[in-house]
Amino acid sequence: MKNIPIHKLADGQNIGLEIRHTADVDIIGMGKAMGVHRDDHYIFFLMEAGIASMMIDFAEVGIPEHCIFYVLPGQVHHRIDHVHAEGWFLAVDTLLVPKEFRLVFENQLLLQQPYLLNQQQYQQSHSLIQLLNNHFLHNKQSPFYIDILRSLLNAFTGIAACGYDHLNDNGSKHSRPVQIAQQFKGLVSDNYKNEKRPIAYAGMLNLSEAYLNEALKKATGSPVSYWITHEVILEAKRLLYYTQLNVKEIAHELGYEDHTYFSRLFKKTTDVTPLDFRSSYI
Repeated sequence: MKNIPIHKLADGQNIGLEIRHTADVDIIGMGKAMGVHRDDHYIFFLMEAGIASMMIDFAEVGIPEHCIFYVLPGQVHHRIDHVHAEGWFLAVDTLLVPKEFRLVFENQLLLQQPYLLNQQQYQQSHSLIQLLNNHFLHNKQSPFYIDILRSLLNAFTGIAACGYDHLNDNGSKHSRPVQIAQQFKGLVSDNYKNEKRPIAYAGMLNLSEAYLNEALKKATGSPVSYWITHEVILEAKRLLYYTQLNVKEIAHELGYEDHTYFSRLFKKTTDVTPLDFRSSYI
């Protein structure tokens, strides 16, 4: 595989979502059909029963019953296990997820975890996704089909965002350093291949480099340079593990003309060379 496949939303009607109920047999089929891939859209899961496991950017995540979990656009993932798993799968065009919800879903610099719903939250979410599915399948001739569909979608993703917002509430989520960290993460995700200078990100945020560093350290415990390198190395690991690109090609893909410098950076950050990392997964 030369590149990690990108799964695009199969949407011939410009609705912006896919929805389906899945059980063990469907999960097995979906996992085999899709394999390792990225999505260009959000994925949400509402688990009814059992447990499923996914590998997301080199971390195994268990998704138990009565929880919501999501996968961000661009995260490399594949399903690895399941035990009597049953639930709902929802794929959503990024443009249909309100900005304030996306800030909640995307504000974690490290990997998101499943959000366990209480009984009331589960009943609300379950009822909403059933209504959403029923409207999606059966009311296509309604004059307000799209409007109702997106209202139901907003309600479901809003409950998910509210839950994760509460989960991430450390008493300072509205502080200036946390807000800066959220903005910074978005900029790094979009620009890390072409821009690796902390001062450039400070300029994008209209801040001094010193203040940006101070804010990141307060919000995350680590400086700007750490998170830029973190994004680079994570993508490098994806390409080493999931593709056959050589180290020189990966270095160029990540914006490094000097592949030996990239190899030294990888070794310094991970304690192994790129080739040793690749061979350890063969």
